[in-house]
Amino acid sequence: MDSITTVFSVSIGVMVVVVLVAAIVFWYLRDITQKQHAILRNYPLVGHLRYFFEQMGEYFRQYFFLGDREEMPFNRATRGWVYRLAKDEGGTIGFGSTYHLREPGAIIFVNSPFPTLTEDQLPTPALTIGEGFCAQPFVAASIMNISGMSYGAISRPAVTALSRGARVAGCWLNTGEGGVSPYHLEGECDLVVQIGTAKYGVRHEDGRLSEPRLRELAAMDSVRAFELKLSQGAKPGKGGMLPGGKVTEEIARIRGIAAGVSSISPNRHPEIKDVHALIDTVVRLRELTGKPVGIKTAIGGWYFMSELCEAISLRGAGCAPDFITVDGGEGGSGAAPQALADHM
Repeated sequence: MDSITTVFSVSIGVMVVVVLVAAIVFWYLRDITQKQHAILRNYPLVGHLRYFFEQMGEYFRQYFFLGDREEMPFNRATRGWVYRLAKDEGGTIGFGSTYHLREPGAIIFVNSPFPTLTEDQLPTPALTIGEGFCAQPFVAASIMNISGMSYGAISRPAVTALSRGARVAGCWLNTGEGGVSPYHLEGECDLVVQIGTAKYGVRHEDGRLSEPRLRELAAMDSVRAFELKLSQGAKPGKGGMLPGGKVTEEIARIRGIAAGVSSISPNRHPEIKDVHALIDTVVRLRELTGKPVGIKTAIGGWYFMSELCEAISLRGAGCAPDFITVDGGEGGSGAAPQALADHM
């Protein structure tokens, strides 16, 4: 019986070795014959370690090698602060700050030797946007608000959380250029509806502006203003393409496009060729919605603002945008060419 068991064990061991050798030979032959990766062709088998370490490098750098203030655009210190606040653990720290106070451009608030007592402080006065120029001005209570992030670029839970958070904070939430989703409305916060170059959410099938849809949105209590997006800091002068694989039935319904079909965003509004056309569009949108209409742009020089101000001075204050959103070069995006994101 013992001899049979021994023979069986040896047979199993031999089979395992044969299978392993066959797998290694197969893997080796596959590596030296494939044409997608030069490293695997030149270094079969061991070349796979390169891709493994490359994938794991992201986590090793984050947790073992980088300092608290070295990562971009959000470093570990900032993320840790957000995590603690999200868990109701407070935002306090001990033993001093790791913030680089001497770095050029570091934000430092000047201390007052005799600050106003807490009991004497007054709330920040609200700013009324569009007063005297539209039927339903927007009273903005907060100077800190949430900039545009489209549903689709961020997930349903993220949009819902932002909507609820904006309601609690008393600030507004910009929808981004992807249209108004049910999740933006869920928190019943103040919404600024962004109209991008593709006019997602307020368009006909051919891409033209849909006035009925615009009026429908304007009739919602949560929608307080509209923002006409000319460009954004992450990719100024560049349009975009939404791959058909990402255009689900829900995304298609919200954006007003065909499901499963790639959608292209122009690099500018086709009907806006100069500052006068821009002013005409702002006035038209304000008349259609009865609510404030502003513009968003990444500014690359003073000439645009100079031309805009000259046109407003010529045509009257009633033609001016109700607000102007200036996007910085560090602005984020769901998808932007790295060359533009880094250098524009």
